[in-house]
Amino acid sequence: MDFTMTLYLRHYWKDERLSFASTTNKSMTFDGRLVKKIWVPDVFFVHSKRSFIHDTTTENIMLRVFPDGHVLYSLRVTVTAACNMDFSRFPLDSQTCSLELESYAYTDEDLMLYWKSGDESLSTDDRISLSQFLIQKFHTTSRLAFYSSTGWYNRLYINFTLRRHIFFFLLQTYFPATLMVMLSWVSFWIDRRAVPARVSLGITTVLTMSTIITGVNASMPRVSYIKAVDIYLWVSFVFVFLSVLEYAAVNYLSTVQDRRERKLRERVRAQSLSCSCGLSHTRTMMLDGTCSEADTNSLAGYTDAPMMPQEMEKREHMVVHLSVSNASTATKKKGLRNFNIVQNTHVIDKYSRMIFPGSYIFFNLIYWSVYC
Repeated sequence: MDFTMTLYLRHYWKDERLSFASTTNKSMTFDGRLVKKIWVPDVFFVHSKRSFIHDTTTENIMLRVFPDGHVLYSLRVTVTAACNMDFSRFPLDSQTCSLELESYAYTDEDLMLYWKSGDESLSTDDRISLSQFLIQKFHTTSRLAFYSSTGWYNRLYINFTLRRHIFFFLLQTYFPATLMVMLSWVSFWIDRRAVPARVSLGITTVLTMSTIITGVNASMPRVSYIKAVDIYLWVSFVFVFLSVLEYAAVNYLSTVQDRRERKLRERVRAQSLSCSCGLSHTRTMMLDGTCSEADTNSLAGYTDAPMMPQEMEKREHMVVHLSVSNASTATKKKGLRNFNIVQNTHVIDKYSRMIFPGSYIFFNLIYWSVYC
């Protein structure tokens, strides 16, 4: 990444050839025309991509000479330089950039560069503000730089630390992603038979998360490592995608449940029919509810007295109830034993209502504690 800085660069040195006698001990000030006629340090900006001296309305150069030969050389310059940034914690990152100054021709044996007052040599405007960064601090360093072909050179560093503003990314990235994850949980409260509602909600949240991820990556440099925002967005995408898979599992198990219940009803109906066919002639007549007087007299243990209509209806219902319930109860118990979880497919939605929010909150706690 690049940064652009405008600064007043002031050089101090002593050249006895420029000393002069003065009774008032006052300095003399000149413009940029005298600079070409005297010696000045050949300082340049290392790793700069573009730099220029302001020339509106004239060249912004000032030369001040004191009677004892001390010289102050000041110029207003704008520099665009490269900064090696690490985006592994983006957008919760802090970046340290530096502007490097060095003599182009003179080695450390010929010219020594140093900061006049250490960190106090840097004076910044408190009103300076950046749209994405907060300037935390400035500090100076100096060290020697070695070139194999020319030797050692003094190099000065202006170091400054930038802290990225997080509020913009909270509104544009984190909050929409969290909202989409929470919106995907709404499907857990929708009836599992409402297929269009749950499918359309899941597809919408998945596509929205894909759009957010694409938009964030489009505004970022092409780096080959994972950023902090990538971890948050892709984990959120996984939660949204899992909510879609959850409904796929619910729908599949519901289909299996309906199929087994249908087979169970058919089996019960078949067994009830077989039980009716296997009854004696007497009970068959009672199930049918039609019997003749001769058939009644032929029954063992019954008298010849005619049965009242209420008693016939009571016995008919009693026999039917016993024959059907005996066959179905055993089959239902077996079905409940073998297919208990299938017959309660809605329990998956109930568990998802707790597991999904709990897991996502746990992830957020870990994420923000690590990167903040």
